[in-house]
Amino acid sequence: MSESIKVPTMAEYMAQGKQPEVLFWVGCAGSFDDRAKKISKAFVKLLHNAKVDFAVLGTEESCTGDPAKRAGNEFLFQMQAMMNIQVLNGYEIKKIVTACPHCFNTLKNEYPELGGNYEVMHHTQFLKSLLNEGRLKVAGGKFKGKRITFHDPCYLGRANNEYEAPRELLEKLEVELVEMKRCKSRGLCCGAGGAQMFKEPEKGDKDINIERTEEAIETQPEVIAAGCPFCNTMLTDGVKAKEKETEVAVMDIAEMIANAEDL
Repeated sequence: MSESIKVPTMAEYMAQGKQPEVLFWVGCAGSFDDRAKKISKAFVKLLHNAKVDFAVLGTEESCTGDPAKRAGNEFLFQMQAMMNIQVLNGYEIKKIVTACPHCFNTLKNEYPELGGNYEVMHHTQFLKSLLNEGRLKVAGGKFKGKRITFHDPCYLGRANNEYEAPRELLEKLEVELVEMKRCKSRGLCCGAGGAQMFKEPEKGDKDINIERTEEAIETQPEVIAAGCPFCNTMLTDGVKAKEKETEVAVMDIAEMIANAEDL
């Protein structure tokens, strides 16, 4: 991003006695992983362009607890969740948007029973709503006519039944969308879910991310579009393992929209 965009914190908003339209939940990947930081920056650029009044928690944001819960540590999950809920409720947060389906699913479906009730949206859903309201313009730009395949994140697709928002955004980019054999409700996991992102895989014939990358490469895409930082990492590793990184890019949909005009 050439120009630097000021990202306000909830603490700053609170000090001014203001409430933002939406809280951007950045997530661990979006905050600390160098590749995923680019997704966060692209999304912030889009929010800025659409004149969305948003804020982040900054240092007050902690892991949602998804990896702990999926790895079987319910106690640690509840501790992490309660801390976050305390902060969110303290700021009277109503609406949250996040670029991570793991954060999205946990905040939306796991937090209510612990006292955290919010309207939670995945960034593709939020961008689609901005598009529908005419606040965001999406043009084909450099992706027009390019072959793109979209990998459904498990926690966006099968867990929350959202298949259309990301595809509608890709259609607005005027790409040639080619589906993998296994897609939508029959999609295959990238191999990172259930805290597998943070460990080496068990012994077997083939890593899941290689299997999924092969399915993506079969469609002969120029870009594998993703909507999750974990999927992005796993598919990027898969593309490298197949020595295709000069031919196939792995990009988040927010990055594609933000970069469509940057020629």
